This record gives sequence, C-alpha cells and structure tokens, in this order.
Amino acid sequence: MPKLYAALGFFMLAASAAHAQGNGPGVRGARAAGLGTAATTLSDVWAIGNNVAGLGQLTRAEVGVYAGNQFFIRELSTAALAAAVPLGPQPEGAKAARNGVVGVELQRFGGKLYSEQRVGLGYGYRLGLVSIGARADVLQVSIEGLGSRRAVAMSLGGQAEVIPQKLTFGAYLYNLNQAKLAQYQDERVPTVLKAGLSYRPSAKVLLVVETEKDIEQSADFKAGLEYQLIDALTVRAGFATLAEQATGGLGLRLGRLRLDYAAGYHNVLGLSQHLSAGLRFEPKAQPQPPTQP
Repeated sequence: MPKLYAALGFFMLAASAAHAQGNGPGVRGARAAGLGTAATTLSDVWAIGNNVAGLGQLTRAEVGVYAGNQFFIRELSTAALAAAVPLGPQPEGAKAARNGVVGVELQRFGGKLYSEQRVGLGYGYRLGLVSIGARADVLQVSIEGLGSRRAVAMSLGGQAEVIPQKLTFGAYLYNLNQAKLAQYQDERVPTVLKAGLSYRPSAKVLLVVETEKDIEQSADFKAGLEYQLIDALTVRAGFATLAEQATGGLGLRLGRLRLDYAAGYHNVLGLSQHLSAGLRFEPKAQPQPPTQP
C-alpha cells in the first residue's frame, strides 16, 4: 500500500506541475494545444469542450478523434472522441444551424492506477453575432484499490463577434454547480472560468489571447498565433504561463479531412504531444429536375 500511495503522489505532482487535463476542462484537439490552449473563441468540432458555444457556428456534421500525452508519461495520456450534428435542414450558404447544434464527447485520461472517464453532451445556438451553449458532463474518477466516484458537472459558454469577422470575445464557465466527488475534505471537481479574445487582421492570420482561473489556483495567461501558409497548411505557436509551456503545431486540410499536430515544451518536465483528426460531412447533392425542351 505505501508503494501505491507513493506512485499516486508522484502522479498527482506531475499532473499538477503539467497543468494536465485531470477532471478540469482540459485540452480539446491539437489545434487548441498548438495555440497554448487559448481556445474559448474557436468554433470547430472541439468546441464541445473548449467552449460549447462555438458549436453554434457549425453548419455541417463533424466528427473528431484526439490523442495526447504529457512528458512521455503513460499515466498522463488522454484519448477522446467528439461529434457535432446540426439540427434540422440547413439552408444553402447559412452561417449557422437553424435549430442549433448538438455535440457529444467521450474522453479517458490516466492509466492503471488512476484514471478519469468523461461523457459530455452539449448544445450550441447562434443568433446573429452571438452564440451561447450549455454542456453536462458525467465524470468518473477511479483509483486502483480505492474504488471510483462519479459526479455530474454543468457548464455554460458564450461567444460574441465584437467586430464581425475580425474581433471575437469568448467566455466559458466549467462546472458551475461545483460538483462533489467525495465527502472527505469536501473534494470537488475544479470550477474554472475562461475568457479570451481572438483577432483576425487578415484572412490568413489569427491571434488569440485568454486567461483561465481555477478558483483554487493562480490565474493562467495564454496566447497563440495561427498563420495559413497555403490553403492546405497552417502553422501555429503559443505559450501558457501557469503551465510554463511553449507550444507549436501544424494543421493540414485534405478535402473534408483535417489533421492537426501540436507539441508543448516544459523546461523541466520535457515534451508533450497532441494529435487530432477531424472529418466534415457534406450533404448529398440533390438531383436536379430535368429541364423542359
């Protein structure tokens, strides 16, 4: 038993130093990881976790898979599957789904001694220049030899285009109900507030900044830059102060398929890596009626 607690102690220390996922909001997708995790204004399929309000801007169904590892420690690995589906028929050229977008995420973090599983269901809706969203998570924390605990966490998000297609504000409150995991020492799921801005000075450049505050930790400041070299290739860079990591990454578009890779470096703990893939589904073309001679 002492060895078990020693191993768990080392794991929790490394996770804390790495500012790893844990049962907090975590990292969603390699694109966000490459931008220093400054992702409250993004609107891809991984908005289901980064800021559920971003789902409201999707007009086509998308699915994504993600794998990440912190510092080559197997116990600090994450795997996730996400999907987003607009509700109702979408008019041609629409900028938002008519009836909103529903999203789901399955995620696992940890190893044999300690692991966390998450099932999340979210909904995003866009009205004009404003998007709002809500999400519910069922979390399970398991420790070998000590059993498991479950909790339900509720989250809310919002995005607003301050200057259309130029400046966007985003905010996300994770675990607003302060879900409890255990009676011992009143252990609760972290409650985290994130707020950020994104600025697009041109069609090829995106700048993002964000601050994140866990109610029991110091504030984290994050920033990132995304530059589209060519239509199919994007490069990214970023940093996060609390995690003490510099990040970088690449994005590749191949038709409806999107591949993203990111790496983060900590000067003491070393390298972290993130890989994700996403697929966007286009509607089938409707057959045209024959023209009359």
